[in-house]
Amino acid sequence: MAVDLYEALGVPRTASTEEIQQAYRARARKYHPDINKEPGAEERFKELNEAYSVLSDPKTRARYDRFGADFRKIPEDYDERVGAGTRAGTGAGRGRPGPSGPGYGGGGPFGGSPGSSGSGGPGVDFEDLFGGIFGGGARGRVPGADQETELVLTVEDAYQGGRRSLTLSGPDGSRSYEVNIPRGVTEGQRIRLAGQGGRGSGSAPPGDLYLRVRLAPHDAYRVDGRDLTVQLALSPWEAALGATLPVTTPHGTAKVSVPAGSSGGRRLRLRGEGLPNPRGKDGDLYAELRIMVPPHPTDRERDLFEELAKVSDFDPRRTS
Repeated sequence: MAVDLYEALGVPRTASTEEIQQAYRARARKYHPDINKEPGAEERFKELNEAYSVLSDPKTRARYDRFGADFRKIPEDYDERVGAGTRAGTGAGRGRPGPSGPGYGGGGPFGGSPGSSGSGGPGVDFEDLFGGIFGGGARGRVPGADQETELVLTVEDAYQGGRRSLTLSGPDGSRSYEVNIPRGVTEGQRIRLAGQGGRGSGSAPPGDLYLRVRLAPHDAYRVDGRDLTVQLALSPWEAALGATLPVTTPHGTAKVSVPAGSSGGRRLRLRGEGLPNPRGKDGDLYAELRIMVPPHPTDRERDLFEELAKVSDFDPRRTS
């Protein structure tokens, strides 16, 4: 099935010449075989060239709109032969040169002369097309692509930061890197390793490698941005009477005051004890209370619990 030339460029049939040029510019950059090495890119690029060679010229576009994919099979003097019109202004000898190939019809959309494209397509000067992007001609000098991979860190590593030696596996094998991990790096943040991405062609520079941070699940901490939550176990009497208890943080142990009459699930905030923020407010650490009872109470403990049950009128199921 023939490719619809308007669909190839991604424009409606009512598109202006300027819109056709803009569409071709964008897609040519994307699918040019010097840049895009994916399977099918070269074939896609050829389709774009064909579409632009036809639709950028008003005469050939009109014939395509009239006859569709078979327009090349229809003689140019078709209207004259059937007495429906003339060929005014369509051939040589009328004060303008006739068509001489896919680059005819005036300069291309990138300011080049007809046929100046080399392998680039109809009337396209690829020095102009890619020069603004890469600082020079695309032919033989294409910068390396940026690459991205995942970097898994523990909460402690993210908290402390610092230099790390890492070995990462890629399509070309394993490579070792010295990475400076920012202190307080968070989930999803990217660390840039300049010049460590894909290789450029010719004298073009390599791309960059980006390490996207993922925090590994932790036995103690639940992470929410820069805030951390840790469970704090306490006894029924500590919850009832209040206590000052140790709580684990990524940099060591801190103290938290549990108010008297605290219930399980209450969250106590320790300001600034979460992941640090070099450019702003540090995260907080939340101690989430979890009341524990003796799994095997002694006789004396059982007696005391039974006595408390007799004298207390506290009902935890009462809503008021």
